[in-house]
Amino acid sequence: MEGNILKRALISVSDKNGVAEFAKELVALGYEIISTGGTKVALENEGILTISIDEVTGFPEMMDGRVKTLHPKIHGGLLGRRDLASHMDAMKEHDIHPIDMVVVNLYPFKETIMKPEVTTEDAIENIDIGGPSMLRSAAKNHASVTVLVDPADYARVLSEIKETGDTTFYTRQQLAAKVFRHTAAYDALIAGYLTDLVGEKEPEKLTLTYDLKQELRYGENSHQDAAFYQSAIPVPYSIAATKQLNGKELSFNNIRDADAAIRIARDYTKPTVVALKHMNPCGIGTADTIEQAWDYAYEADSTSIFGGIIVLNREVDKRTAEKMHKIFLEIIIAPSYSKEALEVLTTKKKNLRLLQLDFSKQSASSEGFEYTGIVGGLLVQNQDVIEENPEAWEVVTDRKPTDVEKKALEFAWKSIKYVKSNAILITNDHQTLGVGAGQMNRVGSVKIAIEQAKDHLDGAVLASDAYFPFADNVEEIGKSGIKAIVQPGGSVRDQESIDMANKYGITMVFTGVRHFRH
Repeated sequence: MEGNILKRALISVSDKNGVAEFAKELVALGYEIISTGGTKVALENEGILTISIDEVTGFPEMMDGRVKTLHPKIHGGLLGRRDLASHMDAMKEHDIHPIDMVVVNLYPFKETIMKPEVTTEDAIENIDIGGPSMLRSAAKNHASVTVLVDPADYARVLSEIKETGDTTFYTRQQLAAKVFRHTAAYDALIAGYLTDLVGEKEPEKLTLTYDLKQELRYGENSHQDAAFYQSAIPVPYSIAATKQLNGKELSFNNIRDADAAIRIARDYTKPTVVALKHMNPCGIGTADTIEQAWDYAYEADSTSIFGGIIVLNREVDKRTAEKMHKIFLEIIIAPSYSKEALEVLTTKKKNLRLLQLDFSKQSASSEGFEYTGIVGGLLVQNQDVIEENPEAWEVVTDRKPTDVEKKALEFAWKSIKYVKSNAILITNDHQTLGVGAGQMNRVGSVKIAIEQAKDHLDGAVLASDAYFPFADNVEEIGKSGIKAIVQPGGSVRDQESIDMANKYGITMVFTGVRHFRH
């Protein structure tokens, strides 16, 4: 443009943090400010002269503000290429002034739908149309236009303008990429909300959005890059929602293990301790007190628990803390810690990660889907949170379970759900005793579990996450002296397993539900 026409910045933000100071600096650097609505009021209250949108467009705001910036005088000023004479001639012919900077963040759609009693009407009204349109126009034309969506970028932009008179192309390119990430995430939340509203289970497009929670030093191995992202709508019972009270930064493997551990813990209502190692529980104990539950979990496998992840579903007291303090643990997760327990656990344990988590929010964490990445794709399924009904289980053998065995079978079946397949678990009614996990054949898992539990088989029961394909599994169990088995059933060879159980006087219960976990 010709003459001494000032540069223009269009500012319209819902997050007004730092915007007045930023606008004052822009004015001092020779910018005119275009603004609208609450932002205009906020800036003028700070003594900043602004131009209203309708002054630029010559057209009044209408429809409760739904239509105000969707106008050629705005989008022409944003999209016009400064390097094309035809564009500049068109702008001059139609009296369109270039807009050199856009500072916009959007209606608080996310904050609105997170309100407990939000109505559909409120959610729809908080879908921003003009804001994303301006951002996208400015970002497309970033060769000439600086576009900001995050107050954290104000200082960098001001510094560059003060130093060189404008932002660098690289900065504008970075900011444009950030804008498109921002609008894509915004649209993903809207798409997700409306998809859930109509009950669509398998949409033709899957739109997910996550926010960076933590940059990680490395991934599963030291040569892998990694980062931790949190669901854009936070899940309150999740590792991303924990408060870290002590210890080193969480690692990639820490986060995966801790996630597996808190999934297991949410299935128990009595005081329970879960000890986990490499994505498998190495000990689960449940009792009337959290200290006793710890004793059971520790005794379940006092070797494997070394360097493990511990979840307690009750406050950690001093006596329990003193017992945990004696061994090396990676992470402890609990709803709270007494002052005395914290003093014990942090003494000479500066690296021990202590996490606090709101266990009252467990039920909400069971809702929604879980995602597994594969090369070139993504697998989606709902979580394995089926409500079990032991009264509906079928006893298929001659011998029926005793009342004590019934309790133990229920505990074993609840506990096996997160053991990696092929999974075999031996327990009593309050404690895991032997874990056979992740073997290529089921009889291998049976042997491992029996070997681990060999000194505690009196009154023990065994759970299998899937059916027994061959009777040799049951024969191995029978030889050990175990007298009760719970499994899904459903094999064409079920009768062979039943016959073998009857041979050894074993009671066998079919649940009709499989808990296979890769």
